[in-house]
Amino acid sequence: MKHIAILALNQVNIGSLENARQAFLEANECLKSKGETPLFDVKVVGIDSPVQTCDGLYHIEADRLIGEQAETDLIIIPPLRGNLADGIRQNSAFLPWIQKQYRSGAQVASLCLGAFVLAATGLLDGKLCVTHWKSSEEFKKLFPQVKLVSDRILTDEAGIYTGGGAFSSANLVVYLIEKYADREVAIYCSKVFQVDWGRRSQTPFVIFNGQKTHDDEEIKQAQVLIEKRYRERISVNEIIEDIGIGRRTFERRFKKETGNTVMEYIQRVKVEAAKRELEKGYKTVNEVMFEVGYQDNKAFRNVFRRYSGMSPSDYRLKFVKVAMGA
Repeated sequence: MKHIAILALNQVNIGSLENARQAFLEANECLKSKGETPLFDVKVVGIDSPVQTCDGLYHIEADRLIGEQAETDLIIIPPLRGNLADGIRQNSAFLPWIQKQYRSGAQVASLCLGAFVLAATGLLDGKLCVTHWKSSEEFKKLFPQVKLVSDRILTDEAGIYTGGGAFSSANLVVYLIEKYADREVAIYCSKVFQVDWGRRSQTPFVIFNGQKTHDDEEIKQAQVLIEKRYRERISVNEIIEDIGIGRRTFERRFKKETGNTVMEYIQRVKVEAAKRELEKGYKTVNEVMFEVGYQDNKAFRNVFRRYSGMSPSDYRLKFVKVAMGA
């Protein structure tokens, strides 16, 4: 048997915890239907029990406490809810236990915002990681030593796995079922839970909101200017003329505070505006292209693909179909 420990974190996202638990149990059912022995011994493990979540709306009874779970093969860290830095503090007792289990041979997987707890153990230092795009800037600030790759669905490195934001983490669960059981069982589970197993990127789902939690008011002023004038072909010289900072100083400060060069920021703002128009389905790709300030079809398509992971036409088709229920 493979022992799976799913952590009942304080303020855990109960939906993600239960989805992972049900997936491994369904894998057992698939094995039994083929006359094979169930593979997964799934336990919910907590610091104490019951665990409160959703501001007291739910209570989770842990199967075992960390002091009672001597060894495990795989630790699943579900996402946190609410304030993430506070969530790490509330779950600090898990950190040495996760480290000890990993050193003893266990593998560790985080789902979505569970990456914050995993990163707090230090086990992700120098490794690749994915989490929810909405919290990527906060993650970078808290864990600069981790290599965050926002576009991926999952990472697999040295027995440590991370899964993308929200329902993207279901892809990691299916991936782990294939790794521990076999591909047939994983395909079965992907069909039962209707997981789009072929997807490899989170990029089409990212909504770009310029990073404005910094304290540099002049850079914020520049960001607002870019966002208001996205329909124009605005240049760096026009921006610094309006803000009143030397170009070299401005570009250095802009990159430091936003994580993007000025040109990258301009492009991302334009692409986000284009995505919103394409999602409505009323305009052609060329109409949208002109509306966001591009004249060159090839340049627009290249920039759009860079930040959305697909062509404008494919993006329009994908999200208009979703909106229409196609």
